Amino acid sequence: MPYTYDYPRPALTVDCVIFGLYEGSKLKVLLIERAHEPYMACWALPGGFVEMDEDLEQAALRELEEETGVKNVFIEQLYTFGAPGRDPRGRVISVAYYALVDLAEHPVRSASDASKVHWFEIDRLPELAFDHAQILQVAINRLRAKVRYQPIGFELLPEQFTLSQLQGLYETILGVPALNKRNFRARILKMGVLEEVGKQEGVAHRPAILYRFDKKRYEQLAKDRYDDLLKRGVDFEI
Repeated sequence: MPYTYDYPRPALTVDCVIFGLYEGSKLKVLLIERAHEPYMACWALPGGFVEMDEDLEQAALRELEEETGVKNVFIEQLYTFGAPGRDPRGRVISVAYYALVDLAEHPVRSASDASKVHWFEIDRLPELAFDHAQILQVAINRLRAKVRYQPIGFELLPEQFTLSQLQGLYETILGVPALNKRNFRARILKMGVLEEVGKQEGVAHRPAILYRFDKKRYEQLAKDRYDDLLKRGVDFEI
């Protein structure tokens, strides 16, 4: 005999906020144009309903690949959105995930419930369906807060890079035209997660020092004295 619940059960969905950077360009986000109602022909975040036999992250990765073709990305859980009127189909709660990727490494294609898929600059966005504008803003705030105390985004740089290249990456993510150069360099070097590997060669200007990110050292520092590492983190003055 099937069990009868005393309370109604809301539906559960996942949404994916995928930020993209390409060669120091502006920060972009991946959106789909919905192929079905509700909000047909409107732009939205990739996502959909969670199936009964999958966990939340599996559902998010599946929907992302089905709707955009993007796969093999590391996503982090962002926040849960559950306002009663957020979805016209009924009581729907969404768990959002986010990621920062090199968009050149992730070609996109529309499929499933998406008629189009496109990278949009975050300061030139179309009107979004559901409460996705709110979800996106929360993700932007989270990304910009996290970049201040964790060395994220190093995978978007060449293996060996200059501090100017690294500063450009942070300026793009933070959405500021120019960080204080001296302050940035002092802060980033103080973290102790960069390894000096030489100088530029074959350049017309004065060769800059090259660095690489020491991931193992960062992981060890974070394990041994995580709180102290955060205090010494990249808390830039803007």
